[in-house]
Amino acid sequence: MILQLPSVGHCASMPLMNRHPNCGLHNWLIYRKLEARLDRHLRRVEGTIYDLGCGESPYRARMLERGVRYVGIDWERSLHSPEADLLADLNRPLALPDASADAILCISVLEHLRRPELCLAEAARLLKPGGVLLLQVPWQWSLHELPHDWFRYSPVALEGMLSASGFREIDVATLGGFFTMMTLKLNYFSRRFVKGPALLRFLSLLLLLPFWSLGQLLAPLLDQLDRSQAMETSGYFVVAVR
Repeated sequence: MILQLPSVGHCASMPLMNRHPNCGLHNWLIYRKLEARLDRHLRRVEGTIYDLGCGESPYRARMLERGVRYVGIDWERSLHSPEADLLADLNRPLALPDASADAILCISVLEHLRRPELCLAEAARLLKPGGVLLLQVPWQWSLHELPHDWFRYSPVALEGMLSASGFREIDVATLGGFFTMMTLKLNYFSRRFVKGPALLRFLSLLLLLPFWSLGQLLAPLLDQLDRSQAMETSGYFVVAVR
């Protein structure tokens, strides 16, 4: 079998990946896992979807193509979130009507909030009965977007917080096991060495690409040896119904 190294186009070949700006040669595995789960649910969404902490709004085009009303919400309109439709602090109540959304996205956001319980309560308020919340949070992940990195959430914490906010049918799934987690940690760590003049960066990438690619290709297979993936996963993907 010939193992084909991922190229920049590797991300674009995945369900929603060509929409996500953070997918790279060193981390496409976690985005493939996340996007596969999102795609399964987003393709069934109709009506209105709120994207809490939308950032670059990577899912906007996909939703609009399907006739879904997409509302991106973030704390400011900047290089990080140039397409936010509503500027709002997710640590505060939102100026949106009750039961006005059919689905809510909250991807890599909850760890950055000082008042995550309020955000979840607002999500429950905004959803119509039977509406779905699609939530993703990191677990074994490095500090990021400092100083706005406040929390990590275990499955028990996620289930308890969501239940207290009025959600039901809460399903918490892992995004890979021990080997995916370790591969991504090693890849992110080694990526720190890709710096300096253009030629040095190019040579560093040539050396690291086989390492990054082989690890990400093998990790999902090796994860099958991990019988307790929730213990050492990179993160969790949650589906909850209002």
